[in-house]
Amino acid sequence: MAATTDSSGSKNTSAEAAERTFYVSTPIYYVNDKPHLGHAYTTVAGDVLARWHRQRGEKVWYLTGTDEHGQKIMRTAEAHGVSPQEWCDQLVRDAWKPLWEHLEIANDDFIRTTEDRHTARVQEFVQDLYDKGEIYQGGYEGPYCVGCEEYKAPGDLIDGTGEFEGQKLCPVHRKPVEMLKEENYFFRLSDYGPRLLEFYAANPGFIQPESARNEVLRFVEQGLQDLSISRSTFDWGVPIPWDPEHIIYVWVDALLNYATAVGYGSDPEKFERIFPADVHLVGKDILRFHAVIWPAMLMANGLPLPKRVAANGWLMVGGEKMSKSNLTGISPHQLTEHFGVDAYRYYFLRAIPFGTDGSFSWEDFSARYTSELANDFGNLASRVAAMVGKYFGGVLPAAADSGPAEEQLAVGLARAFAEADDRIGEKLDFSGGIAAIFEFVKQVNGYLTEQEPWKVAKDTSAAGQARLATVLYAAAESLRGIAVLLNPVMPRVSGLLWDSLGAEPVLGALAEQQVARAAGWGLLPAGVTVTKGEILFPRLEERPEA
Repeated sequence: MAATTDSSGSKNTSAEAAERTFYVSTPIYYVNDKPHLGHAYTTVAGDVLARWHRQRGEKVWYLTGTDEHGQKIMRTAEAHGVSPQEWCDQLVRDAWKPLWEHLEIANDDFIRTTEDRHTARVQEFVQDLYDKGEIYQGGYEGPYCVGCEEYKAPGDLIDGTGEFEGQKLCPVHRKPVEMLKEENYFFRLSDYGPRLLEFYAANPGFIQPESARNEVLRFVEQGLQDLSISRSTFDWGVPIPWDPEHIIYVWVDALLNYATAVGYGSDPEKFERIFPADVHLVGKDILRFHAVIWPAMLMANGLPLPKRVAANGWLMVGGEKMSKSNLTGISPHQLTEHFGVDAYRYYFLRAIPFGTDGSFSWEDFSARYTSELANDFGNLASRVAAMVGKYFGGVLPAAADSGPAEEQLAVGLARAFAEADDRIGEKLDFSGGIAAIFEFVKQVNGYLTEQEPWKVAKDTSAAGQARLATVLYAAAESLRGIAVLLNPVMPRVSGLLWDSLGAEPVLGALAEQQVARAAGWGLLPAGVTVTKGEILFPRLEERPEA
């Protein structure tokens, strides 16, 4: 039996590989406040990727969740006069989970790092490292950023100006660091530099994009320092099992969610079937944790490494990174209330190439909504349904005299699938994949402009009516393919289109349609009832006041 080699170097038979689950994760988000556009951007990207692979016919596991330990959360809870657990419970219940439901995020699990299923396994993992001699006790003194929950190297800091004149600042949060001195436990991270570099060389696609890979390579090549993996100056965290006066460093705790959520230490069959992740989606500011510390921890415990860590860029507003602290934070609800959830999901993945920084503007969103969604896509669906209703009583006619023009549509649909499948399913190029689908949308619009079915309808001869039937069948069949290809991106609107085409009674539920089969031609049978339905992308109201 043929064997394949995964990114960790272990051998899998082809049968075993076929049984594996495609595992994609977001970061588990820090719950010191409500989610903003940056959190939603990564989560929607993960959802589109997961939905696409499901529609490939693959088994998929999509994980997201919340990181709930650490000094920053403890201080935030104290400032609000509640316990850290109460603060986390409230935010997860009232903000995080409701937003993911609102954005139609179809995650398979939501892990919280305060859950017993996580904390007990974290202790087991760290105890194993300690028993293997990978952890030792020592002291540390250095600059610490509470916002990052990370000790900083002096060379990473920037000089403060204005109110912070004369102080050293975290380059991410641009706030003064604190000087900390503690007796801690350390993980022998410095031992893993050569092994990590060897792994990166053997797996050049492990870190994406290329700019992120180069950054990590430079960092590791400079030499790694051992990692402090415990804190003793506060108690909001998972206790070190052999020394409960210490708690486990929040990042060690957090990273292990990717293992504990899929059965590490509790469900060996599930763990073997799902772990390691095929894709970790992360923000570029937490890349080092996922591309350096996480694989080193797994190496130390003899576990397989993830196949890919993909870093997305920052969302920018007015030239500044999107965050609540610099007053550029915009609630996702502000946008979905105006543009709708499907347009929201579409816009950020279409307008901003994944892996790069991208600027959001209300004006650009409005322009794309009107041009690409309402005019190109929505109007196409509306007028095809209207013409089938007007000329054939809402019953889709059979194609009678297909020719080169229709053949070109079939070729265009197959091409749209092939490019979208490669870009979305493999390269995480969501923008390019969506663009490929919308090129086909434009092709169908061009087809109708050239064929002029409204003029053909005036020819009441048998030949004229046969041609009209062919044109409208081809347009409806094109929309059938478009509905399947766009379902991972815009599930509600695609579902409305699927219903409008009368497809479900004869072809089944939209979510069950495999994208590869969608590339075929002639799948929508003649005789289905086509209805106009609601407008997919209604005209925008005036922009609400900020």
